[in-house]
Amino acid sequence: MCKPILKWVGGKRQVITEIKKLMPRSYNRYFEPFVGGGALFFDLKPKNALINDSNKELLNLYTAVKETPNELITSLSKHKNEAKYYYKTRILDRDSKSYDKLSNLERASRFIYLNKTGFNGLYRVNLKGQCNVPFGSYKNPRYCESENMLRCSELLKDTEITSGDFENIKNKIKKGDFIYLDPPYVPINTTSSFTSYTKDGFDADTQRRLRYFCDYIDKKGAYFMLSNSYTDFILELYKIDRYTINTIHANRSINSKGSGRGKVREVLITNY
Repeated sequence: MCKPILKWVGGKRQVITEIKKLMPRSYNRYFEPFVGGGALFFDLKPKNALINDSNKELLNLYTAVKETPNELITSLSKHKNEAKYYYKTRILDRDSKSYDKLSNLERASRFIYLNKTGFNGLYRVNLKGQCNVPFGSYKNPRYCESENMLRCSELLKDTEITSGDFENIKNKIKKGDFIYLDPPYVPINTTSSFTSYTKDGFDADTQRRLRYFCDYIDKKGAYFMLSNSYTDFILELYKIDRYTINTIHANRSINSKGSGRGKVREVLITNY
């Protein structure tokens, strides 16, 4: 058994059963170009997979888990669940010279620590790409789960890891492959936003470019499933005869306001 290493806003752990019901019965290679916390990836444990994300710190973490899990476990065990230590660790990315001196392993360790001890399980950055989540004040956060780390490392050894735009995988897709797409969601109202995991954002034009990418996958004879919010924009964007729009309900498990949690409608769009 593997479970996600990180807490991740919009993670799919609670809807994995619904997703797996709608997956193709068989496929060749598995792709996940918006891997995020990787809930589906770690549940499926696919062989010869490719995972990608635009968040370079996230992909650096997965590379560290893949290549140096024991060293990462040792580094994680040295962190302290204290506010003063948390803010001292968080502020490292304010000074580019100091941050550049950190090794890839140290950056990965910092990423997990901040994710597991930050408020409400968020990992959010400002326009400069700096983490700005306050301390979470948890009694016993589990940021060093060694057994799970080693299991995830074994899975990742058979996984290709890339970092960048979702179209990076375009030339690797072949007929019969399966691509699961979980982009930053379209906001369900004017105040909500899911575009702050990287400093680049994900606007309406990028959502349209993603739709064209789905068309490319379809023409290649590969399968895709796309998750997004249940909004008029998405329903209209994917209103195509050969695509099926399935509606599911999900709980918002991570939100800064209690009033923002609860059941919401989402869509799973497929081309099969």
